[in-house]
Amino acid sequence: MALLRGLFWFALFIVFTFCFVVLFEYGPRDFANGVRKEYVRVKSFVVKQTEEIGKTKKSH
Repeated sequence: MALLRGLFWFALFIVFTFCFVVLFEYGPRDFANGVRKEYVRVKSFVVKQTEEIGKTKKSH
């Protein structure tokens, strides 16, 4: 149960951190559009990093 609670708090921390970054970068007026833009940026970063990890594992 403690693991589940810990995962919940970690996920909540990630969500609030994402919202803070969007508010800081785009402001409250353009929040919805900022969320879309930041989501695309985070998604492309994660995809790029996982591709690099895949390439390094294949080369070994």
